[in-house]
Amino acid sequence: MSIKQNIEAIRSTLPAGVELVCVSKFHPASMLLEAYHAGEHIFGESRVQELKTKVPALPADIQWHFIGHLQTNKVKNIVPLVSLIHSVDSLRLLQEINKEAAKIDKKADCLIQIHIAREESKFGFSFDEAEQLFQSGQLNSFDNIDIKGFMGMATLTGDKNQIRKEFQSLKRFFDAVKTTCFANSASFSILSMGMSDDYPVAVEEGSTMIRVGSSIFGESRLKSCFVAHPLH
Repeated sequence: MSIKQNIEAIRSTLPAGVELVCVSKFHPASMLLEAYHAGEHIFGESRVQELKTKVPALPADIQWHFIGHLQTNKVKNIVPLVSLIHSVDSLRLLQEINKEAAKIDKKADCLIQIHIAREESKFGFSFDEAEQLFQSGQLNSFDNIDIKGFMGMATLTGDKNQIRKEFQSLKRFFDAVKTTCFANSASFSILSMGMSDDYPVAVEEGSTMIRVGSSIFGESRLKSCFVAHPLH
């Protein structure tokens, strides 16, 4: 199927209120433009240089999300370009985002990444670490950050019961934190969970934002040699 047909097939399964982030990393600007013309304006990238190349090559009304592991020394390049950072996985990273956002007088929208998978290779706060962060009051000192919700990645497994349990645990934590720490914040509303292989389960368990790449664009062959050229 075409990119447009893939998007239409995914959209047809999503309840109202669930946002689709087209994971465009490793795919050329020409393919992103196809998705754009199919009505998609939110794209997710995970590499700084790739993002910096694509932003000027594509329409200005695209919302760029950073979805990959973010190193502190890359924050200054990311903050001016993106509308949402999904992968905030440490206090140090929060501090750096706040510092760089203040330099350009921007409020940086962020999601706290929670580690829910069995794989140690995945990043994120544990539930206990995140709870301590919220209870400590440290977030109040970050004037240039707006915490919009959580992001989580389930274990890469064929066991749907395991995946469901992990998503359920994050939804319970999201609801608890929203009630206790963000009761007066309407903007704390995003639960980003679910990718190409598991987004139907994630949506069933309360996801409000899914990150889908291969089901839209197919598998990329450009992972080691990405090149994007401006489109005119």
